[in-house]
Amino acid sequence: MNTVEPKPKPALERDEPLGLTVHALPAVGLDDGHRTRLGRWKLLWVLLVCASPVIASYLTYFVIRPEGRTNYATLISPTRAWPAFAMTDLKGAPVSARDLRGQWILLAVGPSACDVNCEDRLFMQRQLREMTGRERERLDKVWLVLDEGPIKPELEQALMSTPAMRIMRADAAAVAAWLQPEPGAALGDHLYVIDPMGEWMMRTPVKTEPAKFKKDLERLLRASQFWDQAGRPQGQ
Repeated sequence: MNTVEPKPKPALERDEPLGLTVHALPAVGLDDGHRTRLGRWKLLWVLLVCASPVIASYLTYFVIRPEGRTNYATLISPTRAWPAFAMTDLKGAPVSARDLRGQWILLAVGPSACDVNCEDRLFMQRQLREMTGRERERLDKVWLVLDEGPIKPELEQALMSTPAMRIMRADAAAVAAWLQPEPGAALGDHLYVIDPMGEWMMRTPVKTEPAKFKKDLERLLRASQFWDQAGRPQGQ
């Protein structure tokens, strides 16, 4: 008698359990959280790398300095960022504080009706820049005019001669909320130093002695020589 052997079951009908391994399941919560933390650490690392030259230069100037050394000008601590108040050039075109970043700024402020003391301060501002020698290309001269009045043509012509000064108009109240004179002085009695990140960090005395203040400027430029560049890009 012939026996009939049973036919094998198709692969899909085999009596074998289907297996799903744990690693095949999407662990969405764990992976997303891990990626978020990793992304944050990477962002912090990038920010630290970008800021390290700035930190190093400030440490050089403020911390690692010879015993007995004193600053002639007043250091501002903490520094104050240039606010986003409205500014225009003399033709009325808007100017952003961001446009001024990248170099050290020697800043004068005052009314358009510039008196003798004002003119002397602007002249000293120009001389101080020239006194820094080959480092002068890293230092910009800026005058913030605090009203809409006209500037004397002969003064404007002198200020715009090579190297030209940047003259901008800004609201007096907005500027006064950012800069601060010494007690008993007016806002326009000083020159203000702005670092390449747009932070106000130094103020000269009312009756500035250029030779003494020049030493402060030279130390600042020397301490920051690795993180700012000479010359401002075209169009700024």
